[in-house]
Amino acid sequence: MSDFTEEEKRIVSYLRESVSAGERYFRAKNIADAIGLSAKQVGVRLPRLAEKSDDVEIEKWGRARSTTWRVTRS
Repeated sequence: MSDFTEEEKRIVSYLRESVSAGERYFRAKNIADAIGLSAKQVGVRLPRLAEKSDDVEIEKWGRARSTTWRVTRS
């Protein structure tokens, strides 16, 4: 995770802890509220983290008012 920014490390760490028991679904706003970032900061980084992260698998799942992300352990 050396090529991750500090914000990206916080997001991946939170997601890794949250999915330790299996898969979960998230919205950027909920992640942001939990780790002290804005929803926009999280939402911009999630697609990049989906490609970069080996710890968790991040998949764009659905879109209603905001995008839902499906996260599982890798």
